[in-house]
Amino acid sequence: MASSIAPAPLSAQASGPLTGRIRVPGDKSISHRSLMLGTLAVGTTEIDGLLESADVLATAAAMRALGATVTRSEDGRWRVAGVGVGGLLEPTAPLDFGNAGTGCRLALGLVGTHHIAVTAVGDASLSGRPMGRVLAPLRLMGAEAIARQGDRLPLTIRGAKTPTPISYRLPVASAQVKSAVLLAALNTPGTTTVIEPVATRDHTERMLEGFGATLSITTDADGVRTIRIDGPVELSPQSVTVPCDPSSAAFPIVAALLVPGSDLTIEAVLLNPTRTGLITTLQEMGGDLVIENERLSGGERVGDLRVRASKLTGITVPPERAPSMIDEYPVLAVAAAFAEGETVMHGLEELRVKESDRLAAVAAGLSANRVEHETGPDWLVVRGRRGSVGGGRVTTHLDHRIAMSFLVMGMAADAAVSVDDTAMIDTSFPGFTALMEGLGARFATPDPVA
Repeated sequence: MASSIAPAPLSAQASGPLTGRIRVPGDKSISHRSLMLGTLAVGTTEIDGLLESADVLATAAAMRALGATVTRSEDGRWRVAGVGVGGLLEPTAPLDFGNAGTGCRLALGLVGTHHIAVTAVGDASLSGRPMGRVLAPLRLMGAEAIARQGDRLPLTIRGAKTPTPISYRLPVASAQVKSAVLLAALNTPGTTTVIEPVATRDHTERMLEGFGATLSITTDADGVRTIRIDGPVELSPQSVTVPCDPSSAAFPIVAALLVPGSDLTIEAVLLNPTRTGLITTLQEMGGDLVIENERLSGGERVGDLRVRASKLTGITVPPERAPSMIDEYPVLAVAAAFAEGETVMHGLEELRVKESDRLAAVAAGLSANRVEHETGPDWLVVRGRRGSVGGGRVTTHLDHRIAMSFLVMGMAADAAVSVDDTAMIDTSFPGFTALMEGLGARFATPDPVA
């Protein structure tokens, strides 16, 4: 777990041009889902490009504990011999999800309609994150859950013996809640309906159909999506190729835009329209960011992103874009610190319940590095180019995206930027510091704080 590892502080200072071609790790969302759907299929699913981060490895361990045989070959290919829908086994020990919020929430849906008892635990960060938004629909389907105050980990869930199909309107835009209900529906007799007022990432729907499930998806004139699935469902094993994670690509993208003279290509990045909000936003800010060699891979659109150093201008980001870039707002705030004028961001309430209160953590990091800004319950305004940037020390709160975002800031800042810990970066982006140093980033261990 991230909290049990000795902190690894790091500082970043102004770097030379970032040039060349790179690949970032596989998409975390698709990696989690590949392991879970492979577990629910009858037969062996093969996965190429799985993100081998701490978060995803925790999900792999959880699937083994639920009865699947999960192995990795020497060539890096993963295989999951599934137990089938309805075939999950009761684990003999708690499932430790470490820092993996996606893995934990989706797994609760997975087991919520299997009549087994499962205890879920996590690290200090995950244990502070609310699980009630997932437990609410699962309880309606018949699951029982006992959790720490505020529906937080550790918690024990006992799946329904006779699951009940529900019609559930998402109270907040959350792909994790939607996905948990859809996974629970696989072992539920009858029609389960999820109503999504604001579209979120649709990997679960795409992958369920790829594994053989039949879904009915409609969108009305107001953009409200209704997803129906009839259970129980039998899934077939698949060969899955995991594209590169756009949320991980966000860090070298922003770094290349900010560091003078940069010309960087990031290969095979997932371009699912529910995940490209940051690309659109940076292009609107004047970023020289071009999609090349766009193509289909495993039912998902991917492409190579060529990024060149650019002069950015602040914009107002529409709040309805938030679901397509919610994990990228911390690094967008860093880009905004170097843009001319104000960048206004609304609809950020989901940032309050991530690995940390990311909105508060970003605001504190901006303050520490002399960036003018204002913040509210669900909004952030960053005023860029108002003097020197950098020179501060950032508290990451065990949040990998806060750490990487402010290291990117240091690469373009007037004075070095340090973060108190980078050990947790491996939860989503193993090899981040080595990759960035290979491109020209200048990282060093900061002097101890007096």
